[in-house]
Amino acid sequence: MPHQLIITHIDVYRFSIAMEPFTIATGTMSYAQNVFIRVHTDGGFYGVGECSAFPMIVGETQDTCLAVAHDFAKLWKGKDALDIPARLQEMQDAIAGNGTIKSAFDMALYDIAAKSSNQPLYQFLGGARRVVESDITIGINTPEAMAQKAIDFKKSGANILKVKLGKKAVDDVERIKQIREAVGADMKIRVDANQGWSFDDAVFALQALGKYDLEFCEQPMRTWYDDKLNELMKLSPVKIMADESVYNHHDARKQIESGSCHYINIKMAKSGGIFEAKQIHDLAAQHNIACMMGGMLESRIALSAKLHFAYSSPNIKFYDMDTCMLGHLVDPCVGGVIYDGYKLHINDAPGIGADADEGFLEGCERFII
Repeated sequence: MPHQLIITHIDVYRFSIAMEPFTIATGTMSYAQNVFIRVHTDGGFYGVGECSAFPMIVGETQDTCLAVAHDFAKLWKGKDALDIPARLQEMQDAIAGNGTIKSAFDMALYDIAAKSSNQPLYQFLGGARRVVESDITIGINTPEAMAQKAIDFKKSGANILKVKLGKKAVDDVERIKQIREAVGADMKIRVDANQGWSFDDAVFALQALGKYDLEFCEQPMRTWYDDKLNELMKLSPVKIMADESVYNHHDARKQIESGSCHYINIKMAKSGGIFEAKQIHDLAAQHNIACMMGGMLESRIALSAKLHFAYSSPNIKFYDMDTCMLGHLVDPCVGGVIYDGYKLHINDAPGIGADADEGFLEGCERFII
């Protein structure tokens, strides 16, 4: 492995992906607000990174990601791409938060490091292949429409449903009642309230949902009610997964030590990338808190990085890796992860093993720094 790989320039693309409208408790998205970057080095190859801004959840938009990307690119120019901790610390020192755009830069460094050691990323991270089967998400709609969607997914071979709730607790219970009746007892169902309920709504909904055999409920309440999660855990027959309540490993530590979650959802857009995601994973593993690999609306580029991370993270037991199946109207990725039904596979190409389609990039706004 070379001692240094100096960053020569960085390409930043406005990577908008048209999609069918997708609704959760906090809003609706009609296109994926993504950013794609290539970090070029003097070693003759570049690393790729992609992030997906979800404004209603993380407070970043595609435009803020592009603006901050300019700053990061200037910081990194002429520096060693292989010194990952130093490069990430420069981003942390420059601006707080902004984990979504940070994750694209983090990803590109790991791509470079794995390519320079001529290994697929999961091997570089010390991982091994295993079976990864994603759930498939049902957005918020009428109970009848959601039940029909569940039937369609079951017919298509899905074994695990993730159902978006969080609008009105009484209606949410009806949604799950109809879905469970529609698909029968064998299908796994997990729910995600996306912070949509008050404490009282959460108690009501989770107690009523207990009889429908749910794997867990993600993020029942707004994060400002995190201090009430311990009480909710005692009242809920359904296990609780922290999502928006855990961005970094310090958040994870607080949730775990206060008895506020059974599980944690890890997303690159929250953690700022692989480096911090690994710290969340390892801390949770020490406390027997299983994790889920989640995401926003990334293409198969970032999805490939997530699969490599999952392969190298044995404490990830749940996979919510269906973002490309949720109505992306175009696939801008070459190489990378492939779906076999709802199972995910990737070959052993060095690095992340995915890149953007040049034809798609021609239609994207580009900045070279």
